[in-house]
Amino acid sequence: MGIDPGSRVTGYGFVEYSNSSFNYLASGCVRTPKGTLCERLGVIYASLDALILEYAPDEVAIEEVFMAQNPQSALKLGQARGAAIAAVASRELALSEYAARSVKKALTGTGGASKEQVQHMVKVVLSLSENPAEDAADALAIAICHVNTRDLHTVINSDR
Repeated sequence: MGIDPGSRVTGYGFVEYSNSSFNYLASGCVRTPKGTLCERLGVIYASLDALILEYAPDEVAIEEVFMAQNPQSALKLGQARGAAIAAVASRELALSEYAARSVKKALTGTGGASKEQVQHMVKVVLSLSENPAEDAADALAIAICHVNTRDLHTVINSDR
């Protein structure tokens, strides 16, 4: 499972890797309703928890926090990321973190790839008929990056 956290939109994606090929399972976006940040964080947690129960992933990868121009935005992003991590931790799943530039580089060959380039490469790697939504594509890219680099990456909560 890959997660692209956001306080308004959190992308998620599920892939399976077997016999040296990727299989697309599901992806989408958790869109939080207008309301307090606390209410939105609750929606993120509950939605991801339900998805984890439904798809039963073995591992989860999430994007690291990046420093936005607006400190308030960075704080909200960090809190959304915390809600996502709490959902993963409550199910005792292994969690790995990746910087956005690392994900882009692993998928497209350049850390400065555009959203469109990421969407296109996700479509190609997973043999999709069309580009997934931006946030879902980012989450799928994180999952693909994790599969391709997990043996080289430190896994958080690996005491399972």
